[in-house]
Amino acid sequence: MWISVVIPALNEEEPIAEVVREVIATGTPREVIVVDNGSTDRTAERARSAGARVVSAPRGYGRACAAGVAALSDECDLIVFLDGDGSDVPRFIPSLVEPIMSGTKDFVIGSRTRGKCEPGSMNAQQIFAGYLAGLLIRMLYRVRYTDMCPFRAIRRDSLAQLGMREETYGWNLEMQMKAASAGVRILEMPVDHRCRKGGESKVSGTLRGTFVASLRILATFLKIVFSGT
Repeated sequence: MWISVVIPALNEEEPIAEVVREVIATGTPREVIVVDNGSTDRTAERARSAGARVVSAPRGYGRACAAGVAALSDECDLIVFLDGDGSDVPRFIPSLVEPIMSGTKDFVIGSRTRGKCEPGSMNAQQIFAGYLAGLLIRMLYRVRYTDMCPFRAIRRDSLAQLGMREETYGWNLEMQMKAASAGVRILEMPVDHRCRKGGESKVSGTLRGTFVASLRILATFLKIVFSGT
């Protein structure tokens, strides 16, 4: 099975090379794609030097993920998504992809709250948002999530089936809700989480970032519930 890794990155020049090297060191992916999401630093240069293929996308987390998917090799069967700030732990990639490779699951999502988190790696808002989203999704679809972790693996054909549309911070929630609604075989598993290794969080690093992301995620939830899209 051909496995590709997609890493959205915005101004992550400090950690990105190490993240790419850690991903490659797992021996799992056939390709690593870093999506430069409008960086103003040397993110693209450093990712390329570490062995990634770099593509560009306009700003927006969902746009970056979609650009990474569009750039996949034709041979790709399975996609892993993780962040470029060094907070996700690539050594968990083999664990995430194994249930898909064995044919028992289609979508495997990491749960930071069920794994070991370094002190300070997640704030209270992130933890609460993950549990609240999980509770609402469980009420709607009877599927249990405890996190909206960006570290996840999914069959390429299953992702295509979902018809992803969200262009910003709601991408992860959209995937989880649509996967639950579509009856995709889902597994959530614990993953460790670290403090970011450089740069500044675009979501939880500032009050404005947290507020904007929260509104976008809420809008995504309501749109999917009431329109089915």
